[in-house]
Amino acid sequence: MRRDLFVLSTIIFFVMGSLRAQQPVEVYQKPLKTVLNDIEKKYQVKLVYEDKNVKDKTVEYADWKFFMNVEETLGNVLKPLELFYSKTDEKQYEISKWEYFRRPFEEGRKHLAALSASYPTLEKWEARKAAVRKNILEKVGLSPLPRRNPLNPIRSNFRKHDDYSVENVALEVLPGVYLCGSLYKPLKGKAPFAAMLSPHGHFYNKVDASIPNERGRYRPDQQYRCAMLARMGVVVFSYDMFAWGESALQTKKEDHRTGLALTMQTWNSLRVLDFLTSLSEVDKSRIGITAASGGGTQSFIAGALDDRLTLSVPTVMVSSHFFGGCPCESGLPIHQMDEGLSTNNAEIAAMFAPKPQLVISDGSDWTQTVPEIEFPYLKTVYSLYGKAENIENAHLPNDQHDYGPTKRFPMYRFVAVQFKLDDSILKNKAGEYDETKVTIEPAKEMYVFGEGGHLPANALKNADEIRKVLKRQQ
Repeated sequence: MRRDLFVLSTIIFFVMGSLRAQQPVEVYQKPLKTVLNDIEKKYQVKLVYEDKNVKDKTVEYADWKFFMNVEETLGNVLKPLELFYSKTDEKQYEISKWEYFRRPFEEGRKHLAALSASYPTLEKWEARKAAVRKNILEKVGLSPLPRRNPLNPIRSNFRKHDDYSVENVALEVLPGVYLCGSLYKPLKGKAPFAAMLSPHGHFYNKVDASIPNERGRYRPDQQYRCAMLARMGVVVFSYDMFAWGESALQTKKEDHRTGLALTMQTWNSLRVLDFLTSLSEVDKSRIGITAASGGGTQSFIAGALDDRLTLSVPTVMVSSHFFGGCPCESGLPIHQMDEGLSTNNAEIAAMFAPKPQLVISDGSDWTQTVPEIEFPYLKTVYSLYGKAENIENAHLPNDQHDYGPTKRFPMYRFVAVQFKLDDSILKNKAGEYDETKVTIEPAKEMYVFGEGGHLPANALKNADEIRKVLKRQQ
């Protein structure tokens, strides 16, 4: 009897095991690489990807995820695996890890079309603009705005160069929180002068060891544009991103990749405006902002929030389908609206209308679509004011993601025209912009607190302390 029960149980075990092996999820399960090969053959396309992103991944119910359309099929296969595709040619797609801050070009086009259709009149646009501004302030943690304590500027190391001066300045943007920067001023001309804010982006230069790996406002391209503007008759303040440069004396560098960085960088720009408008030599009706990449994000966010800015040149950043790859740009849900359509960076840039704005774009990054997608949308918004001529696009299809001379030169021209400045001092005999009279300084010359980083006694020492004082000021 026991032997019969053992035989029966053994048979049941193998039968059940066989049935389990035949579950549909297992029958149709295939390695991702096999599925991608099948897609290439079936739809006659080329799929480009790094092997590390697909190896060891499997697709459940693989055969059932094939639809009539290759893009629907790719979506079915890739989305559950946190992978993303983008069309790079007529018959080619690139596969990469899913990134929350990046969407297909066409999604950006559709988003802008829906947004534009939602405000056919100036009245409706103004209502939308107010709602987006309110949303940004709330989501970034600046509603209500903190109390504005005295900035108590700390100045050091004044020096003179060819037609301009530079000095190091720290601003106490919150009690015990210092924003460090370089203040460039014209040595010729008559006040009041126009002014420009110059934040910086995520650009690295590992060759120069003056600051390991990251240079921020110490980079030559940043110095060139600030000095050239000063030579033309503009007061310029170039300042650190949060947890970069001297700001990292009060935090860990890792704190830059947090939502607090988005909050503080936004607040810092508003406080820089407080500083510049407090200077007797500054014309408060002519204050602009320009920067590239993550600095471009700071530019159009500040422009959307503070009406004191009267000119904007966001560079290699305005996009309807890219939201900024650093948490200091997209780490808080400023693009998510509690009601109605979400927003994007092109709409945030449009909030600067009808004031003069030059959008600089290139052919190698997410701004490659500006001439076809974002710029026509911006023209539509500006047209609601009857000011379509106030929005311009300098597109450089063969350029890379930077703020090099080919991008700086159109900016100089735009600032000169809009602020009614004489830019002839910047040009050589051939009538071309010439930056050779700019003195490129080593980073140590621009340290407000010296090479030892000697902070004021009241300086806060970590991100938690900064969060507390920010909250206390509200």
